[in-house]
Amino acid sequence: MQTALVPRKLPESVREQIDKFNLNLCMTCGTCTNGCPITGTPGMEGLDTRKVLRMLVLGMVDEVVDSKFPWLCTGCGRCAHGCPMNIDIPYIMLHMKHLRPRDKVPGILHKGAENNFKTGNNMAIPLDDYLFLMNDVGKELAEEECPGFHVPIDKEGADILFFPNSKEVFADNEDMKWWWKIFYAAHENWTIPSENWEAVDWGLFTGNYEYMQAFAQRKIDMMKALNLKRMIMPDCGGGSYGCRFGMKLCAHDDPQNAVSTVYLYEYLVELIQSGRIKLDKSVNAGKTYTWHDSCKHGRELERHFGKGFYEEPRWIVQQCVDQFVEMEPNRANGHCCGAGGGMWPGPFPDEAAWHGREKYQSIKNSDADVLVVGCSNCHDQLMKRVPKYYTDYKYEVKYIWELVADSLVIEPWSDDEIERAAEAAAAQWEKFGIEEEDEDD
Repeated sequence: MQTALVPRKLPESVREQIDKFNLNLCMTCGTCTNGCPITGTPGMEGLDTRKVLRMLVLGMVDEVVDSKFPWLCTGCGRCAHGCPMNIDIPYIMLHMKHLRPRDKVPGILHKGAENNFKTGNNMAIPLDDYLFLMNDVGKELAEEECPGFHVPIDKEGADILFFPNSKEVFADNEDMKWWWKIFYAAHENWTIPSENWEAVDWGLFTGNYEYMQAFAQRKIDMMKALNLKRMIMPDCGGGSYGCRFGMKLCAHDDPQNAVSTVYLYEYLVELIQSGRIKLDKSVNAGKTYTWHDSCKHGRELERHFGKGFYEEPRWIVQQCVDQFVEMEPNRANGHCCGAGGGMWPGPFPDEAAWHGREKYQSIKNSDADVLVVGCSNCHDQLMKRVPKYYTDYKYEVKYIWELVADSLVIEPWSDDEIERAAEAAAAQWEKFGIEEEDEDD
């Protein structure tokens, strides 16, 4: 004979959070479970979104917190998007992560968050190494195709503040050049930070609200200290969503914390429509392209902040190519790639690949040669992990800013522009103590 479960009384702090969502509204319809990428994951049989919500209603918080379930949640928002009672299930899962003791956070996620908090980037790359790399790779680009180029760091009064991604600084150095080429072609007045430059919000990955707010506050303080006009929101979907979330907390604490931001899609549309950059579609002829809707850039931004980016990236891609096809489903109904919520760097690669199975099928069904993405974690998941598990369809993966950079018609800078840029570069590297090699050496 089975014993009926007796609802438990929740700790007050937990109850306050759970009560924000009134789980008594849940009709147990299963819409959340049907849309969730975790459903059916090998090893997770018997545990799905609907069951987890019922467990929370019954006070079984410890069982949920101690399970893998919150850490397998990508935060994709398909559950909440379909929920007839509009319950914010991704936030509930984020709070379950928050309740896990930090020494029990799986894999390297807490270490990455700690590094980000203590050193300003999740890989703890020292300042000297960072500066040397920016100088060295910037010179490469200047020699290759952008005479006069250098990477401006801590430039006061710049129009655009941009944040590098640590994986590009650590290993994928060449990937940084695509944005740099766009800034060069647009004659942009831009800068990157010398400190606290990490684009990805590992506080979001680990459910650490303190870190999410701290990372956002650092960006706000930087904008003010250098008198910068606009900040491009980090390209990582979680990074931009986490930053937006953190900035909301900062502005709630102090209205003076409001700063001007722009999303990468809005910025690229501005450059193209204004004629500041010119594109040549012919360089991309002979291939068919499709677009991947990042969950955090779409559904979750739309639900929490009223604006998701669906049409802008499609328009940008179609300024670069003639042959464009849609994946099905798409936009707010699109499948998660399986990388979100820390799943790309997390310790569950098999589960993450399972999450991406439906997205892979959508790519395959599109017959596209090239998949274009706007998120760094989506990029690595769909280029490096998913093809190892699903091998019967081959495709390329490109960032949307990579596609734009590849399509650029770069008009030469004038001699005066190159000379002024060289003077600015020399002054900057002298300030940072980076010795410039003599060209005659």
